[in-house]
Amino acid sequence: MTSRQAEQAEQAEREVGTLLSARRVRFTAARRQVVHALALATGPMAAGELHGRLLGRVPLSSLYRTLAVLEEARVLAKEHDAAGVARYELAESLMGHHHHLVCLTCGEVRDVGIDPPTEDTVVRLVEDIARRAGYRATGHRIDIEGTCASCRTT
Repeated sequence: MTSRQAEQAEQAEREVGTLLSARRVRFTAARRQVVHALALATGPMAAGELHGRLLGRVPLSSLYRTLAVLEEARVLAKEHDAAGVARYELAESLMGHHHHLVCLTCGEVRDVGIDPPTEDTVVRLVEDIARRAGYRATGHRIDIEGTCASCRTT
């Protein structure tokens, strides 16, 4: 872990602590460990992956409850991958807007940010698509599916 990553994780923990306090939700040791692990992650994580990353410090049954509480408090975002597996990451309000690269071979999901001019183009496209369908776009998520470098070389 680099000092920048550690700093980002600590910042995320402080922000989550403030949010949970405002919502009258305790920031328990288990919740703090989950937030820290997700702040260091390169993309959304399934509960099993997160449990492994936590090295068993949070029992699996407690982990599921912790994830549910943090999701309900709008600290976490839960998405389902192509196989239907729930994956969790810190909310965009904490980590900033981003998209995902999804490896269809190994299941890896990585966060990817795009430069502002490209994001502006994406926003215009999303708004145009929504408008043509009679919707008003309020946001978007993009999962770019493919094969990661590791899977391409094996």
